[in-house]
Amino acid sequence: MTGTTAQANEQRAPPLAVLIVDDELFARTRLRSLVQGCAEPRCAVAGEAADGASALQWLRDNPCDVVLLDVAMPGLDGLHLADELQHRPQPPAVVFVTAHGEHALRAFELEATDYLTKPVRRERLQAALMRVAQRLQPRAANGDAVPMLVVSDRGRVLRIPATEVLYLKAELKYVTLRTADGEWVLDEPLGDLEQRLGGGFLRVHRNALVARRAVRALQRHASQEEPLGWAVLLTNGEQLSVSRRQLTAVREALGSADG
Repeated sequence: MTGTTAQANEQRAPPLAVLIVDDELFARTRLRSLVQGCAEPRCAVAGEAADGASALQWLRDNPCDVVLLDVAMPGLDGLHLADELQHRPQPPAVVFVTAHGEHALRAFELEATDYLTKPVRRERLQAALMRVAQRLQPRAANGDAVPMLVVSDRGRVLRIPATEVLYLKAELKYVTLRTADGEWVLDEPLGDLEQRLGGGFLRVHRNALVARRAVRALQRHASQEEPLGWAVLLTNGEQLSVSRRQLTAVREALGSADG
């Protein structure tokens, strides 16, 4: 990965502002320590609250990017607070942090970014905060910003600029991300990636997105599935099949003609 590109984007991005909401002081203290120890994405604890009502009061006067939210609290509990936040024009992301695993379905109905069970591991919290940072990026991006894809690689967390991606291909439950240097696995749905990456990527098949800049040609390609089919030839020499449904759109997008 090109280090200078990643560093430049990281310098432009401010740290995630985090609000911790939990009725237990020990739990808030532990979460604060985990957040402060998170090397990437950069985070800052902007505030703490011991219950839902106090959190709402804090949020009336202060912005934040993400709320780390307990479920079981006196008064306004975490689920009801998350529901309240969804009615805001630009609600913060919500990551539930709770000892109660049975509320996960309801949490995701409330569009929670993640649902962590206590005791929280640092790696698990970091992955959730990375997901928040990814979702915020399109809103925060300026003309120079480059979308970043986050992957795990032998215990490390890597940020790969979209400008280095050749293609993304859905296989079974995962999406394979391919660059000139290697490939990694993502657990984000291909449809979500397509929306986040925007017009620089082209859908060539129901299971494949290709970077426009990586396409060298659209050409005939015979396969068992499509004896008279088409494929895009990429700059690394690979070919990816183009479905009949996508062929017209691909041809128009690339300015290709029959050959």
